[in-house]
Amino acid sequence: MSTHTTDRTHRTDRTGRSDHTRRRRLFRAAAAVVAVTGLALLPSAAGATPGSGVTGTVLAKGTSEDTLRLKAKGRTDVTFRTITIAPGGSTGWHYHPGQVLAVVQEGTLTRTLGDCSVETTPAGGSFVEEGGPKDVHIGRNLGTKPVVLYVTYLLPEGSDLSVDAPDPGC
Repeated sequence: MSTHTTDRTHRTDRTGRSDHTRRRRLFRAAAAVVAVTGLALLPSAAGATPGSGVTGTVLAKGTSEDTLRLKAKGRTDVTFRTITIAPGGSTGWHYHPGQVLAVVQEGTLTRTLGDCSVETTPAGGSFVEEGGPKDVHIGRNLGTKPVVLYVTYLLPEGSDLSVDAPDPGC
């Protein structure tokens, strides 16, 4: 019976890791890459559940000029409605007790704000009105075709959709 012994030399790198540790880490990293690549090659619907008996209709779509920020505190009434303003018509001066998100579906809406600045939003545009008495405004249709708006209101529970306000002198 013979005994055979091997004198192993453990080499280490600058961090003190042995060849064996480095190989093990390399193997784990390679296994992770293979696993992720394999998952990426699976059909994306593999985990999805198909819907049934559901239909949807896009009522309006608008693109904002900038980032939209919506906020609501406490219990909030969320109301969605369409508004049509005839050519030459206006909303009258008013404000909303909370935020309003609007999409102009047809026509061009011209809004005069409380500081007398004017904003024009054509069909396909959207905007947010912050709400409150400091956000008084009037919406006008200066065109020859009706303006159609799709509006979502985020208002404190029980609030009116709008509150009439005096002309600020614009």
